[in-house]
Amino acid sequence: MKKAKPKYLSRALACLKPYWRFVLGSYIVVLVSNGANILIPRVIRDIIDNGIRGGIRNAIIIGAILLVALAFGRGLCTFLSGIWTESASQNVAFDIRNRFHEKLQSLSFSFHDETETGQLLSRSVGDVDRIRFLTGRAILHLVQISTLIVGVAISMVLLNSELALITLIIVPILGVSAWWFSNKIRPLSLHIRRREADLTSKLEQNLRGSRIVKAFAREKAEYNEFRRFNTRLLDKQLGEARMRTLYMPLMQLVARFGTLIILVYGGRQVMGDALTLGELVAFSTYITQLLMPVRRFGWILTSIAQASASAERLFEILDLTSDIKDDPDATPLGKIEGRVVFDEVGFAYNRNNRVLEGISFAIEPGERVALLGGTGSGKSSVISLIPRFYDPVSGKITIDGIDIRKATLKSLRDHIGIVLQDTTLFAATVKENIAFGRPSASMDDVVNAAKAARAHEFIVELPGEYEGYIGERGVTLSGGQKQRLSIARAILKNPEILILDDSTSSVDTETESFIQDALEKLMVGKTSIIIAQRLSTVRMADKVLIIDKGKIAAVGTKTDDESPHDQLMRTSSLYAEIFARQLRPDSLVGARSAEEGRIS
Repeated sequence: MKKAKPKYLSRALACLKPYWRFVLGSYIVVLVSNGANILIPRVIRDIIDNGIRGGIRNAIIIGAILLVALAFGRGLCTFLSGIWTESASQNVAFDIRNRFHEKLQSLSFSFHDETETGQLLSRSVGDVDRIRFLTGRAILHLVQISTLIVGVAISMVLLNSELALITLIIVPILGVSAWWFSNKIRPLSLHIRRREADLTSKLEQNLRGSRIVKAFAREKAEYNEFRRFNTRLLDKQLGEARMRTLYMPLMQLVARFGTLIILVYGGRQVMGDALTLGELVAFSTYITQLLMPVRRFGWILTSIAQASASAERLFEILDLTSDIKDDPDATPLGKIEGRVVFDEVGFAYNRNNRVLEGISFAIEPGERVALLGGTGSGKSSVISLIPRFYDPVSGKITIDGIDIRKATLKSLRDHIGIVLQDTTLFAATVKENIAFGRPSASMDDVVNAAKAARAHEFIVELPGEYEGYIGERGVTLSGGQKQRLSIARAILKNPEILILDDSTSSVDTETESFIQDALEKLMVGKTSIIIAQRLSTVRMADKVLIIDKGKIAAVGTKTDDESPHDQLMRTSSLYAEIFARQLRPDSLVGARSAEEGRIS
């Protein structure tokens, strides 16, 4: 098991730099509090020796007042240090969460393809919270304990050097034990963080796929699988708990044994008048002040070890660089006409598996191009390259003659509207979902976009209408309703280039008719690339590209004499096969009374 490197810990602590005033203030009041702690045994000594044994009444009264004042001062210092420390650490957690979210948003699709959502959730919540504790209470306690040990040790030497020597022999034993415990607990902590992430990931998958689990009656199997993940976590947690339960009794045994030696040896000095009773009581109080923080030292080191493991997991993500980013010489893409050209484009999700090879075609401004092909042919890969969700491994893609890698990502994507096959809606209002790509849009613009997408009719029937909350993933809406909201989102953005990924494949005939009408209006004057599964989609196209095994197998182009469909039926056996397998059944359902010639 790789240990968490010190650099991660120091980098986590460096996050406190913007809040150094809070940190400095809390450390100053901790030192003041420690000073009050160190004075308490001396006041007790004076009360016993001068007041109780010496019969000086004022010594008792003054001592009592001093003890109350010191207690009040310690309480005030504890309050201030807690407030300032929490202010600093909570701000650190706030900053790290923001950085983590920003990093996740900047990383390319390839990262998200390979990383489980639950793993990221675990890091963004649990690991960030441990960093918060490290930069707050843990370091504050470490400073408090360290300075208190030094101050108490000096006071003990000044009070009685012989007893101090005996006591200070015990301290290294406790310190070495704490260090040993910390080294043992750190790998366990890293294991636990990973097991927690696995469990979170499993839970997230079950919640996201709850409908499928129930549909296939897999509740019991999924419960057993979750229990297996939970058991793995429990085993590691119990291992850590055993370490803790072994450590604490051993520390207490050593501490109690040391206290016993001091009381026996100090008692003999009191009886021999070499030490006063007040000094012995004061010394015993110092022992308590010394041994308590030494025992807590192990707990602090454990917390630091856990935070170190969490820091490693967080900075592993924060240190990543996206393989899709702005070129150093990239410039904003200005107003475009929308000519898209693929020039010998090759693409692979990994080095050993090319999914596209030698893809070349041109789409003129305002032209509509349909992509057809079987499952895994590469259609989705083609459209994913245009907004640079991925970059090709060979060749280039240009818009109006400009290599898209030379344009800034934001400006490129500002010109592209996308309706994905898997419609994504957010836990927000209907208006906020439609205006996601254009948050400043007026209500009139939102309503007009919804009307164009034939979504207005069902929206006004929802509770709250456009201000209604549709819930996570829009689970209360039908597939067709979610799809129309997604189309309304693209309509409102009004891009020059439109990408439609199977956007009407899961709706009924009536809904498809509504959507087709909306898309006809939307695509006027726009460069449109459509992954087609229905013949009704093909008939809208000016050009049809047949993708097979990552290559362009056939092209159908609209002419004055024939449609792309007729041309491909005449020239491409692969298209005829796709038509028979994918398009003809849909056309029969979607337009039962239509003749093939009319459809084409």
